[in-house]
Amino acid sequence: MFKLLIALSALVVISSAYGPAVRATKGEVWPKPQQEEKTSDYFIVRDYTFRFQGPADIGCPSLLDDAFTRYWSIIAATSASLERRVRRGKKHTKLWHLDESLLGNLKSLKVEVSDECTDDALPDFGDNENYTLTVNADGATLSAQTIWGALRGLETFSQLIYQEQDALVINATTITDFPRFSFRGLHLDTSRHFLPVNIILQTLDGMAYNKFNVFHWHLTDDQSFPYKSRVYPELSEKGAYHPVSKVFEPSDIAKVIEYARVRGIRVIPEFDTPGHTSSWGASHPELLTTCYSNNQPNGNLGPMDPSKDTTYDFINNLFTEVVGVFPDSYFHIGGDEVDFTCWQSNPDITTFMSDNNISSYESLENYFIQHVVDLLDKLNSKYLVWEEVFVNGVTLPNTTLVHVWRGEGFDTLRDVTKAGKYGVFSSCWYLDHLSSGSDWQKFYECEPLNFDGTDEQKKLVLGGEACMWTESVNEYNVMPRVWPRACATAEKLWSAESVNDFGAARPRLEEHACRMNMRGIAAQPPNGPGFCL
Repeated sequence: MFKLLIALSALVVISSAYGPAVRATKGEVWPKPQQEEKTSDYFIVRDYTFRFQGPADIGCPSLLDDAFTRYWSIIAATSASLERRVRRGKKHTKLWHLDESLLGNLKSLKVEVSDECTDDALPDFGDNENYTLTVNADGATLSAQTIWGALRGLETFSQLIYQEQDALVINATTITDFPRFSFRGLHLDTSRHFLPVNIILQTLDGMAYNKFNVFHWHLTDDQSFPYKSRVYPELSEKGAYHPVSKVFEPSDIAKVIEYARVRGIRVIPEFDTPGHTSSWGASHPELLTTCYSNNQPNGNLGPMDPSKDTTYDFINNLFTEVVGVFPDSYFHIGGDEVDFTCWQSNPDITTFMSDNNISSYESLENYFIQHVVDLLDKLNSKYLVWEEVFVNGVTLPNTTLVHVWRGEGFDTLRDVTKAGKYGVFSSCWYLDHLSSGSDWQKFYECEPLNFDGTDEQKKLVLGGEACMWTESVNEYNVMPRVWPRACATAEKLWSAESVNDFGAARPRLEEHACRMNMRGIAAQPPNGPGFCL
């Protein structure tokens, strides 16, 4: 009897651990909409009869048709997967016609866009991304002021469709939605490890599925210069890991920009200066500062040399090209982690500072950045800078976006907004900082406005970015490192501030990670043991 009790106890323990750690929801949206009402009434969605209907007089038919094709393909792929699964298993008894909640087949989604748009429209700072979506007994309608709002609504509509028995269904739902923050970015470093274009395009798909709208492309750093310049091709010929296979051709850049554009995603390039520029020196060592030991050159090169007019001439030529290649109104000029040691050792720098009444190396950096800022002003380009530029006292116009990243960041964000500058926040969303298992909770519980400031100051926080630095990732593991961890950032930047219950979010993210897997995104499991259909 005692042995039997032990055996029964073991069965109880095994039984209590049976099943997934978190059971996924069905047809729930990520990021969570601002307002949503859902009923038990539902439609069946059949890919071979369902169609999107756009306004006849819209000025950007190709842009909208492209979106319709993408989302119809998602629905069709989900339907095909379901059919394969049903064929492998037992046939379900079809009782849909006996269910009083069934509203019939949903044959179309009518899309309305009120603002004029053109097929070459570019997403930009402050775009209206609001939309309203209704699915009821009268059918389904998506209304938006702009094409960008329509794209966000189409993503939501696609997520409302889920598998139930042997059919795709969508519940009667009313959604009024808009983003909490206008700047919702993902930063990707393609310098420490080169990432091929197909990985970048997958990243953009993942961004669209999470309503991110800014792709911050960290193109160059100390380790490599993969951007193939038309003005200075030698930069990548000598500074990239490989002059042919590890570079971004002009056609690659154009492909990424267009792929992002039709998904309502801006592409902001970063060329970090004056530090993180060793790869520039592979072809142009004269751009960098010669380092000294015991009053003699020691063979090392430091940050860019701010004392030479030729340095600024070179940057002027390169950045003029880059601004012409990347159509976004903003450009990230870096400015982080400038090591002053080499400047301090160089006698020519010392003489230059004395001749120009520059009393500190922070002021010398100010001198450099001010030249770059003045250049971009002439090119009618606005700019982002890493927070050190602001902290070191560089004079910046109020259109500058100060990118806060160090420490907890809240004190810096307070100071930035107190000075009347816009802030973009990343401190708690560094995706290269790993914990064991699924560690998205720490990203989800970070509130970007958790600093001591006035309401007016907090209005100057435009949003934030999740940052993926690639010292330890390459094309083979970057996707599961980013997803679904970046999804947490996406919801914090889109959804209402009150959406902060990690426990309530887990089942929705379980579904969303499987949804991303179904769409070809290698998102890792978010919550431990479980399965996707």
